[in-house]
Amino acid sequence: MKPGRQSGSTFAAPEPRWSATNSPPIAHSSLFILHFPRVPHLVPLLIRGINNLSDARYCAGMGADKLTFVLDPALPGALDVKAMKELAGWVAGVELLGEFDRLSAHEINAIAAECALDGVLLRSFRSADELAEIAPPVYVEINPEYVTPLNPSTEPVQGWHGTIDLEGSLPAGVAGWVIELPTAISAETSTVLKAIGQVRPLWLGPGLSPTLALELVQQLPLAGLSLPAGDEVKPGLRDFDQLEAVFEALETE
Repeated sequence: MKPGRQSGSTFAAPEPRWSATNSPPIAHSSLFILHFPRVPHLVPLLIRGINNLSDARYCAGMGADKLTFVLDPALPGALDVKAMKELAGWVAGVELLGEFDRLSAHEINAIAAECALDGVLLRSFRSADELAEIAPPVYVEINPEYVTPLNPSTEPVQGWHGTIDLEGSLPAGVAGWVIELPTAISAETSTVLKAIGQVRPLWLGPGLSPTLALELVQQLPLAGLSLPAGDEVKPGLRDFDQLEAVFEALETE
């Protein structure tokens, strides 16, 4: 049975199967609370760094649009292909993305094919030629330092430590540009982000701040928001209070 919203109920994943890390079956937990029904959000939501079954099922059930899994062995917390496929087998109705850093396009394509990924998220920038070699749709993470204006009086697209060449710095054809923001942003930085969002698909990460998440959606032209997944307290036990607060702040009803 899929996760759902039901006041006062607790959610427990089915028990016949084991988790991707060979943990004991998911246990009933008062911390794993889910409500019914699923409702739409103001913008699409991308949940990054899924590494356990609790997060995978909860986020899919709460209406997330995309889930990412760290699949580059050089990155901290990376999952192997077997673990990722095990987790993915429990969810439906969401797009699955793999996160990579410096693996070659050939290596990324091989993992993407084996895991049936809907896209990839790169943590480091590639040239337009390199991006073209990657078969699935590509999302690219940008360091937030690069969107700090040098001079508030400059034109909006001149805030990236120099003039932004949208075709060179942010080539068209990328599925999304992802920026994980600090807890607050200046008015000048907001102006730069607005200029980018008007011409490129921009995904911003407000952390787990419901207030910042809502402000970003209301003030900027966004393709979506990026939210962090988390770790289980122990296998099958996960406190979703902070993540749930962001989901609820972004509900359209």
